[in-house]
Amino acid sequence: MISVCMATYNGEKYLKEQLDSILKQIKSSDELIISDDGSTDSTCTIIREYQKEYKNINLIDGPKMGVQKNFENALRKSKGDIIFLSDQDDIWMDNKVDVVLDAFQNPNVVLILHDAQIVDQNEQVIEDSFFEHRGSQSGLFKNLWKNSYLGCCMAFRRSVLECSLPFPPKIEMHDWWIGLISEMMGEVRLIDKPLLKYRRHGENVSSFQHHPFKKMVSNRLYFIQQLVKVRKRCLQ
Repeated sequence: MISVCMATYNGEKYLKEQLDSILKQIKSSDELIISDDGSTDSTCTIIREYQKEYKNINLIDGPKMGVQKNFENALRKSKGDIIFLSDQDDIWMDNKVDVVLDAFQNPNVVLILHDAQIVDQNEQVIEDSFFEHRGSQSGLFKNLWKNSYLGCCMAFRRSVLECSLPFPPKIEMHDWWIGLISEMMGEVRLIDKPLLKYRRHGENVSSFQHHPFKKMVSNRLYFIQQLVKVRKRCLQ
């Protein structure tokens, strides 16, 4: 069983296209958990319409505490052995689930990170490869310095989730945190193939902008402190 965990907030503009791209790939025995953080547009109406046909969609109320807590809320409700993260505005390519699940046939692999095309609001390609744009690589120390982990391109085992929760309150982003936990737990595999259209449209929660140097150093020191705690709690 797989769980797809999505966080929504006022996502009506692109949501249908994303839901269609996911639901045609997962089985009725899998689950799509959507935590909505108090949308005031038609986001929840759209989801409820889909629920009439797809009984494996679980719409839950978000905590209204921002994107990280909204994702954490969805993740806590998940039951799958393999967990996918999903934004509300991207598009899964047709073979994403099959390719990712095939990579998990190796029992040593705890997390998959795949490449993505970066597209604009009209699906026009901005860059062919997020990996090339970001210089993505695996490795704990490499990713402490420069994060490669993008939630919408990630899937991981339940054992990773159990060590990742609860999210520390001051982490920069949840996907970065989950990626670093995975680096400590086992093999992280990068799939050098775009399996998603990563939409950038000016309303995204995430940003490509860097923090000032002092803030960057502070963030990383905090990550290290929290990772040491997880190692003592979960990995010994």
